[in-house]
Amino acid sequence: MTNPLYDSLFGIHANSQTPFLILPSEAGWANLPPVITHAEFLHQSARFAHALTHIGMHPGDRLAAQIHKSPTALALYAACVQSGIVLLPLNTAYTADEMNHFLTDSAAATLVCDAAFAPALTPTAARFNTRLHTLNVDATGTFADIARTKPATFPTTPRTPDDLAALLYTSGTTGRPKGAMLSQNNLLSNAQTLAAYWRFTADDVLLHALPIFHTHGLFVATNVALISGASILLLPRFDLDAIFATLPQTTTLMGVPTFYTRLLADPRLTRASVSHMRLFISGSAPLSAATHADFTQRTGHHILERYGMTETNMNTSNPYDGERRPGSVGFPLPGVELRITDPTTATPLPQGKTGQIEIRGPNVFQGYWQAPQKTTADFRPDGFFITGDLGRIDAEGYLHIVGRNKDLIISGGYNIYPREIEMLLDSQPGVQESAVIGVPHPDLGEAAIALIVPADPTSPPHLETIAKTTAASLARFKQPRKLILTPELPRNTMGKILKNQLRQTFTHTFTPPP
Repeated sequence: MTNPLYDSLFGIHANSQTPFLILPSEAGWANLPPVITHAEFLHQSARFAHALTHIGMHPGDRLAAQIHKSPTALALYAACVQSGIVLLPLNTAYTADEMNHFLTDSAAATLVCDAAFAPALTPTAARFNTRLHTLNVDATGTFADIARTKPATFPTTPRTPDDLAALLYTSGTTGRPKGAMLSQNNLLSNAQTLAAYWRFTADDVLLHALPIFHTHGLFVATNVALISGASILLLPRFDLDAIFATLPQTTTLMGVPTFYTRLLADPRLTRASVSHMRLFISGSAPLSAATHADFTQRTGHHILERYGMTETNMNTSNPYDGERRPGSVGFPLPGVELRITDPTTATPLPQGKTGQIEIRGPNVFQGYWQAPQKTTADFRPDGFFITGDLGRIDAEGYLHIVGRNKDLIISGGYNIYPREIEMLLDSQPGVQESAVIGVPHPDLGEAAIALIVPADPTSPPHLETIAKTTAASLARFKQPRKLILTPELPRNTMGKILKNQLRQTFTHTFTPPP
């Protein structure tokens, strides 16, 4: 028996002296070499795998990791894969109270955290009989101390394609976060598909400024680079000065829409500054058609937008060759099946109709950890996963995301899809972005309101003019009942607008508080 994920991502580079990680001075990681080869990286991860065994971890055990982004954190990921440990990467912003849920639900045998978090997390770990070790970005800490004297090779633990590789917890906007069980084959099949679809090769250098506690930064960006033999220029976070300083050394960038709006706001973004780039990719949140168009006009590059989620990895992508259609997330990836169904009856809908997106394929997770009822509710008998996203397929086969099912607004008996209104609002002069939500209304049951962020706070757009535009372009029932200027919209770490927070904030727009 082999270990498919380790063999295909890491093992193929065991003796490679080519660069895997490039660490620019802008990164600020002290005491680390500027370049780490594949072989050097795997020596470190093998020592970590020995350390996992030393502290009593066994294949299938869960390891919770709340550590900052660094080469050390990536080595821990590789060590978990090689030793058969199920990795549970966690946002470094989570408090000790929030960590209670993850440790309870996952029954993690070990928690590895940054030393700065240890004082607050020690009582939490003790409460759940979870071992606690520290690991810092400079490869210090109690876990690193154990690994330091271990051998630089490790006998890879055999695993099957269906064995779990990771637990990724959903954002929990509608309740407690749930652990999505991702198998070896879920991760490997997606990496193989994306590397081929996006034409990654060993000549690529990926500019990596995403967090690595999320599928986008950890399993899409890192795995695609590994399986293709590409190098990664690693930055701790998105920082415009660091991006422009390192951009000339790279060929590709994976980002969230916020990356691109911030790049567009910087005069250093020119055709010359990105003339050497091969590909810009966007995901994790909707990219506005205006941002897409502005980026193309400024740089000559068409951003490639794709669609994925925690439970499914990547599902669709705009084509590498061919039209990358603004406002669309492209076509189902090879091997992925997608259908649009009626949310109430589950009946497949014809092309052009808006409905619920359902996905089936090797990328789709195995279910929710310790939640069989939730798993059963979210899967059809024929294996299709009900994503909770609403979308439609246009005449040319491109998928358009309309919004989340829970964000659907039913006003006076009519269905209102916020994304349609937001696309119109975002195209108006002086509007940077918008969010449309439904709030209680005494007559309609629910009414749409629009939160609008000005492009220039000192010269906000005229709401009366925008209202006239929406009146001319939208049916009366779709028109927001109120337009509200706001300096910014609340977002999670991946750039998604937190509409649940907006609904709480503006719930009494038309109804008085109790």
